[in-house]
Amino acid sequence: MHRVEHVMGFPVSLRVDDEGFEERGASAADAVFAWLRDVDARFSPFKPDSEVCRYDRGELQLGELSDELTEVLDLCEHYRVATGGAFDVRLPGRRLDPCAVVKGWSVQRAAELLQAAGAKRFVLNASGDVVAAGGPWRVGVRHPEHADKLCTVLELTEGAVATSARYERGDHIIDGRTGRPATGLLSLTVVASSLTEADSVATAAFAMGVEGIGWAASLPGCEVFAVDAGGQVLRTEGFPAVPEPSAAARPHG
Repeated sequence: MHRVEHVMGFPVSLRVDDEGFEERGASAADAVFAWLRDVDARFSPFKPDSEVCRYDRGELQLGELSDELTEVLDLCEHYRVATGGAFDVRLPGRRLDPCAVVKGWSVQRAAELLQAAGAKRFVLNASGDVVAAGGPWRVGVRHPEHADKLCTVLELTEGAVATSARYERGDHIIDGRTGRPATGLLSLTVVASSLTEADSVATAAFAMGVEGIGWAASLPGCEVFAVDAGGQVLRTEGFPAVPEPSAAARPHG
């Protein structure tokens, strides 16, 4: 089964390879995309009537928030503290924007819906951030300077991979310690057991700059592949790269 929809401002593709899953696959896919649309409606900082915007305007108090938003805000605070303020969803003069956590968290929840429906071999790809099960699956990481090339290919059996970079949205990740765009890295990819962690850690580490590589690598279960502003490649020993992939063109350095 293969299905693609545009949700939360980016394409989300679902592929399930389980034999015999077709009968219940359509309803499982419906549940996945319905959940993601609900998340977009409730947690988007760009929709004035969303729960996030109403909380940001003071129309809702902490005790009135949904359990899901409370969980997301707790995750945001965890990474703010862990990065010494480099990752911060409440930047001065800006609206509350938890998207960096919401994306991975919501897609991980969607994967759990699939597993609850009986899916064992699947890949869910949210604009390059991937959660997979029943692999091995091969996942390409885009070259940060050349859109038509890859800088590495990794093999994922169970778990998730997420990349934060400057190539699609420019210098959009802000170092909360300085209030300026984080420019020390071109891209940073994290492999972890869940997309909640992989996506949050990738963004938080990117906000820290070069020092974020070591911070992310120190977290239990996280493997890192990074390209710094000079094109130098740094990666942890356990990063599951496929040896010398013919499709990949590595950055210099």
